[in-house]
Amino acid sequence: MKKIGILFGKERSFPQAIIERINHKQIQDIIAKPVLISKVMQGEDSGYSVIIDRISQDVPFYRAYLKNAALCGTAVINNPFWWSADEKFFNNCLATKINVPVPKTVILPSKNLPDDTSDASFANLAYPLDWNGIFEYVGFPAYMKPFAGGGWKHVFKLEDEADFFEKYNTTGQLVMLLQEEIIFEEYYRCYCIGGKHVRIMPYEPRNPHHLRYEAHFNPSPQLLQEMTNIVIRINQYLGYDFNTVELAVRNGIPFAIDFCNPAPDADKASVGEENFEWVVETAANFAIERAQTQQPGRDNLTWGEFVKRSCSKSAFY
Repeated sequence: MKKIGILFGKERSFPQAIIERINHKQIQDIIAKPVLISKVMQGEDSGYSVIIDRISQDVPFYRAYLKNAALCGTAVINNPFWWSADEKFFNNCLATKINVPVPKTVILPSKNLPDDTSDASFANLAYPLDWNGIFEYVGFPAYMKPFAGGGWKHVFKLEDEADFFEKYNTTGQLVMLLQEEIIFEEYYRCYCIGGKHVRIMPYEPRNPHHLRYEAHFNPSPQLLQEMTNIVIRINQYLGYDFNTVELAVRNGIPFAIDFCNPAPDADKASVGEENFEWVVETAANFAIERAQTQQPGRDNLTWGEFVKRSCSKSAFY
């Protein structure tokens, strides 16, 4: 019997629904259940053929558990090694190399010194930074957000230089991105599962959180295809099995705004009935597919094109 485990935190609607959906399909020798951890011994199998990870970004213990499980042959959705290494600035840098339009973006050192460092630790950092060059490149209005954050935490809209320094001075030890504002006509949030299944959802980030999926943008078939291609390209290069990509359309061009969401919102109350049904059904089928192809004791993780091409010493793009 191959077990598909769901590792989750406070969320309930998606984990319960995908467990029920997988088991309802009655696939021979496959069963889904919540992950249950009573002990974690180095190099010992977790007992799960597949684990869908919805929480390890917030719980380091779970991330360590998943890496051990993956070493023993579990197909973890998403790859915990890549997820540990990835962050939003790298995503944007990679996008510039694979023909995906992204906002002009720079990374900023933390305003406050990290713990256990001093001024001497930053002998290689110019002081002051070339603020004029940075502001000329990005422009205003702009957005500032953590380079490795999520969930719309510590995100600031900035109108000018004075506004920037006022907000930057409050960011403490966070490493921040400063990013061009894309003034968009349309905006979409796009699920991508298995690097091949895409659902493009009209999305209005300027609405209150519970109303953001109540948007009525109507993309042309050409724009739909272009966005689909971008979403697949991003996820295949990064190697995510389950992710969302946010696209802002300016003058007909979709810009990838945020595409590092490997535990994306899948709550029924926020995404709506139709989107919820799609993500539950598609994720269930993909998990079953991974369970059927999983080989005990082997590497069953998804590795993106960036890593695969790096290992083969071929060009990244």
